[in-house]
Amino acid sequence: MMNQSMLLLKKIVVWNEQYDPEFAALRQPLNSNTYHTTLRPSTTPTAHGTYNAAVYATALLDSELPEYEERAFHVIRGLLPHQDQDTQSDTYGIWPWFYEEPLSQMSPPDWNWADFIGKQLVLIALRHGKRIPDDLNEQIRHAVWCACESIVRRNMGAHYTNIAIMGSLVTLIAGEHYGWNVFVDYALDRLKKIQAHVEQLGNFQEYNSPPYTKVAIIELSHIRQATRIPLAKELANSLLDRAWFTVAEHIHPQTMEWAGPHCRSYGALLREDEKGFLQLATQGKLRYYPDDEVPYDTGCYGNDIRCPEDYIPFLIGMEKRVIRQRYYLNYESGLEKWASTYITPAYSIGSFSEEIMWNQTRPVIGYVNHEGKPVYFRFRFLHDGYDYCSAVIKSSQEQGDLLLGVRFLTEGGDTHPNLDRIDGSIQAADFRLRLEFGGHLEGIVPDLNGAEASVKIGDTQVQLRSLYAIFGEESASLAWRVSQDQSAFGLDLVLYEGEPKVIDFHTIQRAALLLSLSLGDELMVPSFQITETEDSVTAALDSGEEEAMRMVSVPLKPRHY
Repeated sequence: MMNQSMLLLKKIVVWNEQYDPEFAALRQPLNSNTYHTTLRPSTTPTAHGTYNAAVYATALLDSELPEYEERAFHVIRGLLPHQDQDTQSDTYGIWPWFYEEPLSQMSPPDWNWADFIGKQLVLIALRHGKRIPDDLNEQIRHAVWCACESIVRRNMGAHYTNIAIMGSLVTLIAGEHYGWNVFVDYALDRLKKIQAHVEQLGNFQEYNSPPYTKVAIIELSHIRQATRIPLAKELANSLLDRAWFTVAEHIHPQTMEWAGPHCRSYGALLREDEKGFLQLATQGKLRYYPDDEVPYDTGCYGNDIRCPEDYIPFLIGMEKRVIRQRYYLNYESGLEKWASTYITPAYSIGSFSEEIMWNQTRPVIGYVNHEGKPVYFRFRFLHDGYDYCSAVIKSSQEQGDLLLGVRFLTEGGDTHPNLDRIDGSIQAADFRLRLEFGGHLEGIVPDLNGAEASVKIGDTQVQLRSLYAIFGEESASLAWRVSQDQSAFGLDLVLYEGEPKVIDFHTIQRAALLLSLSLGDELMVPSFQITETEDSVTAALDSGEEEAMRMVSVPLKPRHY
């Protein structure tokens, strides 16, 4: 059994090494995520994060060690002045990401920080308010009020599930703790809306997301544990059951990876914190580490994180699973999107019916057991080496067989769906589709033969075939190439490489790809029919049975999403 007090103290010891008394905050490496911040690792290799400071202060107080009290108070006193507390300001109630970068310099500010830091301050007040000096308690109270008002002003909808839940936690528990009934009423109404949205859709909108589902479970568990309101407990329990079912049915027992597809993800393989969370929540039924070496998320401390017993059999079962679920519904147009997952003892493969190829989406991703360790493969579309948001992949999946199409947008995002939208054109020196392989690749060598490529992973064959490629007036090459870096290799279909040039999607009349992907121990080479019209191109499996024919069709001319 894992000793969470010990795991918490080990985490604090690591953070103590990063503590900078000048800032009363942790000095940590600046990662490569360039959203919202103008800071760059090349010029600012380390920085002091506001949220990290709030988490550190909470952990110090949760340790209950008297020697950590004064440091915790010092950290909180350093954090609170960075909040915008001007009621007339657009950024009222939020904090910047870093002490080194005020809100006015962010690009743009992140309103989620009212939720993230507000949550930590509420937990500090709830658990440790009696230990905190009166003047600091009053400053925390005011900061939490400002965060609650920011959350209400923004009023994020139920579609942004983890922020909707986190904002409900902040307003509900703050309202109960401080007697602010207006925020209690708001939070209960918001939780009802989240529940209604999930029931109507059938899933969280951030469908099957490892990081987002983890956050949702932690915050819902906080609500269930901290609230005194029966309705809030009931709503939290219902949403927790939905979240845990999503986790359980998507775990691939042989690789212990989280089968796709994923609406949001920060890595192709589970990160350390996600593995530690799963090991803790399943009481070691999923075991990635020795108990005393589990990477620990301090959000689990003092929180009742547990996978329901009824779902444990999914985590260790060997049976095949076929999952098909709706994950998106536009209530005005009726547009639906669907997720398909196929899980066998040897591998899993998941795909979305249609999705952008952002670096945080995993629209087609699979995991294969190789010598007891996971190999992943996933499709990416790269603009000068970085994932391109305005490429859209469409799939038709039947168990381990997929028909796929790729098309392009005229006004979508470049590196992010919203923050850097293109105006119909980009400049590029390289533009390509990639099926990337990573993980335990020892002894794995791809086999290329023009338009066909295959990769043997243990007893599982991954077979890839390009069926149609056009980019501009001329047909593009159907031949796959191998690209290699230190940790992965790719099978690439190159649409352009050379001197940087402007690619104008308004003037391009035809730009589309069609391909097939199959997994199994024995694979046949299927036959396809390609049909091109003035507006679209279609690939259909030539099965000879029209009623069973599978196909995928994509428009030729780039257009709005």
